[in-house]
Amino acid sequence: MSDEIDLGRFRELLEQRRDELLDVAATGDDSAKAVELDQQRVGRLSRMDALQSQAMSVEAKRRRELELKRIAAALRRIKEEEFGYCETCGEPIAEARLGIDPSALLCIRCASDAESK
Repeated sequence: MSDEIDLGRFRELLEQRRDELLDVAATGDDSAKAVELDQQRVGRLSRMDALQSQAMSVEAKRRRELELKRIAAALRRIKEEEFGYCETCGEPIAEARLGIDPSALLCIRCASDAESK
């Protein structure tokens, strides 16, 4: 697959996305901190909003970390010249699919099969 697709382009896309996620992580972690329990300072509805915001921040952080792991794995596959092959069937992953998600592990057929299970 490394002869058929531009690995440099995909490496650049992955590194760019990784840098974006790291920038967001550096600025967004404060909103995931614990919410104060002092209801004298914060009303009950405001506290509920803060708790909801905190939960959303925690989930966003979890998703960022998962995407960063997928990006690291894709960069490792590029380095090991295994990038662009489906982990299930071993067939090449369509370049259009990799263009949408360069960290994709499965071809369309295997991804569809996995979702239907």
